Amino acid sequence: MSEAEPLFAALRQSADAGTVDAIERLAREAPDRDLSRINALAFAGCHGLDGQSVVSAFLHAARLGLFDLSWNVLCPNCSGVLDANASLKSVRDQDYCAFCAAGCVPTLDENVEVTFTVTPRVRPIAAHAPNELPFAEYVRQIFFSSGVDLPDDYLQRMDRIMLDAVELPAGEKAQVSLQLPAGSIILFDPVTHAAHYLEVKGEPTGERRTLSFAYGNVKAPTETTELAPGPVRITLDNRSPERVLPGLWLSGDEMNDMIGRRRPFLTAKHLFTNQTFRDLYRTDTLDIDQRLRITSLTFLFTDLKGSTDLYERVGDLVAFDLVQSHFKVLHGIVAQEAGAVVKTIGDAVMATFPTPDRALSAALRMREAMVELNRRATTEDLLLKIGIHEGPCLAVNLNERQDYFGQTVNIASRVQGLAGTRSILTTAPVVRNPEAAAILRAGGMTPTAQQRAVRGVAGEVAVYEIP
Repeated sequence: MSEAEPLFAALRQSADAGTVDAIERLAREAPDRDLSRINALAFAGCHGLDGQSVVSAFLHAARLGLFDLSWNVLCPNCSGVLDANASLKSVRDQDYCAFCAAGCVPTLDENVEVTFTVTPRVRPIAAHAPNELPFAEYVRQIFFSSGVDLPDDYLQRMDRIMLDAVELPAGEKAQVSLQLPAGSIILFDPVTHAAHYLEVKGEPTGERRTLSFAYGNVKAPTETTELAPGPVRITLDNRSPERVLPGLWLSGDEMNDMIGRRRPFLTAKHLFTNQTFRDLYRTDTLDIDQRLRITSLTFLFTDLKGSTDLYERVGDLVAFDLVQSHFKVLHGIVAQEAGAVVKTIGDAVMATFPTPDRALSAALRMREAMVELNRRATTEDLLLKIGIHEGPCLAVNLNERQDYFGQTVNIASRVQGLAGTRSILTTAPVVRNPEAAAILRAGGMTPTAQQRAVRGVAGEVAVYEIP
């Protein structure tokens, strides 16, 4: 840890000191397995810390080299890590889970997690050499995601679930002989992600059957073999260049209960709507041709009404100071509401939020903040128009920055264009969001519905003005 001490001192200059203290204690005192693929949200909850502060601190720590950041594509069924990437640029547009025999399409808000692993310069841990981890720890630390809430008696449960497991070095063969019980058994290797289902049913037999399986670099589709209960000899041939860990999993209630518990985890979408992430990783996230799906993101657009007249009326210097003051206030509110400013265009702001309620809360605070700015400047020149919309989109790289593309973005921008002076206009997905509706009820606000034509959208769109 001596080499890391100056880095933790530097971290305290850019992150909350109490949060940094908790992270440093983790790095010094936690068992090895707790330092591999850290779930930042679970860490915050366990230590009673603010989630945004924890995420921000881990991002700064990763930038300093204290932790490695990983983008992991997860199976939506078992939450196994199908692909771990040092960069989001390496994430493929589709993947396959052999354990569940199901394909998946990565979406940044559902099955791409972001985790942090302590670096060797801070403290060497067992997960830095995954090929040396025992079977159960490899499954826990490398295969399952940080969103799987494994029980405290994990090792005891694994003993009951696993009929057998083999550590097979590169180029070697092994044989496993056992009595197959009735039920569904999965022969699965968490290293190569190769799987084969054994459906064991019917009348038991005393005849010994033989099966052979080979492991290589090419992923094969999951197949199923039907067998009667009884003796079997399985030959395992490792043709891959690395150690494999084939194991026979007894599928059933015990396994489903062990791996079925979930907890919140840090998603790629969460990072994309985090201002610290956008500031630190401005151009180093997506490839120019990459298109990654987000199933739900909330967009907020603002614009100053009559800003051209403002420059003519009060002069460039005064107008510039007013506009910059308004930008500073808006940036602060966006960050405080767990959002991120994507870009500014002239006097307009485009921001994203993980949920509609955070965007609505930000919009209401922005409106009040402009009243206060005008009061302090003894002017009525800062007249803010705001539009909000929620829906699916694509995360893309445009003009060397993280940006978004799709009809949701277009509608949000055009709804803002319909807003009048000091007006907040939203769409139905925003006002119907339960948390956003609760904010409106608490403030005694009843949105006024309007049917408006929106360019690029067939028919009229229901928009709601927030009083």
